[in-house]
Amino acid sequence: MKLLLTNDDGIDAPGLVALQQAAALLGEAVLVAPLEAHSGCSHRVTTGKPIQVTRRDSSRFAVDGTPADCVRLALHGLANDFAWVLAGINEGGNLGADVHHSGTVAAVREAVLHGRPGIAVSHYHKSGRNIDWHRAAHLIRPLLADLLTRQWTPGMFWNINLPHLEPDQRDPEVIFCPLDPGPLPLSFRADGDSWHYDGNYHERPRASGSDVDMCFAGKIAVTQIAL
Repeated sequence: MKLLLTNDDGIDAPGLVALQQAAALLGEAVLVAPLEAHSGCSHRVTTGKPIQVTRRDSSRFAVDGTPADCVRLALHGLANDFAWVLAGINEGGNLGADVHHSGTVAAVREAVLHGRPGIAVSHYHKSGRNIDWHRAAHLIRPLLADLLTRQWTPGMFWNINLPHLEPDQRDPEVIFCPLDPGPLPLSFRADGDSWHYDGNYHERPRASGSDVDMCFAGKIAVTQIAL
């Protein structure tokens, strides 16, 4: 099985390395990822100018474009025989309303639009602490192995969010849960004519049992999302 790996943090991001490690025994991986970070770009695509593609080696392509561009180019010929697309591991959660502006999720959504299944993987990031990418790869490896064998329903995809654990915490429980329906905190700070968003992501409201609630409680939140 060929797996297309991409992200929105850029081809050299440690989260993509962790995803490749997690998927190493699950199939043949081809990386088609943005040259630079495009976090928060949602489903933006490039149509009005050429897209530069640099081949790093036989299975790695750096695209001077967005995550959705990467999937479109893969489908067009860079790796058009892939069976699944795996996007991530994003540095930061993609929970609830985040899925609408996430480039990571958009990459998977683009594949699903074209009839290919996919999984988006993100890692909630608490301020002032580093992410243990080796542990992240360890945590998602069995979950990916499970989801890749499940019957795929066209128009659906999986969204995984890892919690930010303390180093001595045991491996968390996996919870299949719904997407939180609430908005992100709406707060801005005025500086003359400039307005700066200063909403506190970590204190966002959350519905009981939702993906935000489960991930913030230290569990791996897995959500099935329909286009």
